[in-house]
Amino acid sequence: MSDYPEDLKYTSEHEWARLEGEVIRVGITFYAQDALGDVVYVELPDPGARVTQDAPFGEIQSPKAVSDLYAPVTGEIVERNEEVVAAPELVNDDPYGEGWLVAIRPDDAAELDGLLTARAYEEYVEGLDQES
Repeated sequence: MSDYPEDLKYTSEHEWARLEGEVIRVGITFYAQDALGDVVYVELPDPGARVTQDAPFGEIQSPKAVSDLYAPVTGEIVERNEEVVAAPELVNDDPYGEGWLVAIRPDDAAELDGLLTARAYEEYVEGLDQES
């Protein structure tokens, strides 16, 4: 599997978003989990919480760092991944599958159109790697 699946949209804050019917499933990218190292804690909002595009909605921690999680769209949290809360290492093991974080019912699914494609995100992170 590619580090950046083509069927996803990406944010410059390293979240991915996948439209699944009327909800958008959200997680962090391979690049983000790789940069963090071993994820040891994930803090996620409860279902019913409102999130705003580009605003923090939770935290993810590793021995190296604590990072905010940013909402790719505005809407309502309809599900959070309790398995990741109980076993944060799922984010490292399968960031695009079992390691997803939340599902959001978007106020406007068209906000996804403003996110990065897989190719654009890959170019973005290549640029970051060259800066460091």
